[in-house]
Amino acid sequence: MDAVTGCLQTQRSIIAASKLAYFDKIKHEVPMMVPKTTSETLKHKINPSLDLAEPQTVHVLLYTPGHLTYNDSGGMMNPKLWVALSGGKVVVFDAASWSMLQDCIQVGESQLNCMLGLVQEQVWIGSQDSVIYIIDTHSMSCNKQLTEHRHEVTGLTMDTRDQHSSQQTYSCSCDGTILQWDSASLKVKRQFYLSCDRLSSIQIHNGTLWCCCGDSIMELKKSGTPQKRIALPDDFQSMSSSFSCFIVIPERGQLWTGCADSGELCLWHTNNHRHPSKRISLPGSSGVTCMIRVKDQLWVGCRGRAGVGGQCDGQLRSQVMVMDPESHTVAKELQAHSDSIQTLCSAEDRYVLSGSARRDGKIAIWKVE
Repeated sequence: MDAVTGCLQTQRSIIAASKLAYFDKIKHEVPMMVPKTTSETLKHKINPSLDLAEPQTVHVLLYTPGHLTYNDSGGMMNPKLWVALSGGKVVVFDAASWSMLQDCIQVGESQLNCMLGLVQEQVWIGSQDSVIYIIDTHSMSCNKQLTEHRHEVTGLTMDTRDQHSSQQTYSCSCDGTILQWDSASLKVKRQFYLSCDRLSSIQIHNGTLWCCCGDSIMELKKSGTPQKRIALPDDFQSMSSSFSCFIVIPERGQLWTGCADSGELCLWHTNNHRHPSKRISLPGSSGVTCMIRVKDQLWVGCRGRAGVGGQCDGQLRSQVMVMDPESHTVAKELQAHSDSIQTLCSAEDRYVLSGSARRDGKIAIWKVE
């Protein structure tokens, strides 16, 4: 547009330039119909692929809170948003201003699956290449690697009941290996093995480990002994489906599960886990990709259903659903992505951030009520 208007300072060149403004023209002719709930809840959108040749999938998001620094400069270290893109790239945003701090930290060449912020000012990143990369949050560089896993690292978790405990950091790999780490010495304290299809994530609740194992969700004692197994419902097994994510709400005795190829959530009671007590259909969704708990809400990332409200202008519209675990209903349907939601993270329970696959490749920042 600048080039055209620069050639001739006439009305004709201005009209020609305005015709080049395709998206501006579309916007005026066909106003984007943004649902009211979305416009009220969406605070901001950012593009982590801004400095890259093409949009990238946002595989993992991690928020690390700000804190006082005790180095030479003193003062406050702002909160950060860590974004894992395709091919081992990590970009970092200042989570106070949402401006980019670091355009690319390279950690291997493989897909990154999980991230965990530790109190020792480290970020641990689990990769498909079986390595856990450790980034120093001050130097913003990868200065250590943990190579004890032999297969793809799929999950990282720590017991948040004791913020200063160096005993309660766990990692898992897809073959079923779970390692407990002393995060101060970076030594493995304990190792155990879980026989399952594919171990895709782990969480700690009330001192026990919960594992997402494809055809089941398993609860383990800290010794590694299984004490509960929630199997995939029969009709899901017949479709060769598998669990993609889960949330445990211990005080309600609830377990919520999602599958990547089913547009419904299953609600289980942890003391009666033979069958789901309820199934909740998610409108316009063909699958559940990720879930997090924020305050007393469940935020659920979905894959849109092509052709039935999920497709618009040849693009997939994927939603973030906000669930009320008390009434078991969808409280909000939020639309801001034109590809499947890949990851969700919470910023101190004030905001939820959603990242999407590469046809969209954006991060949406949502207000939490």
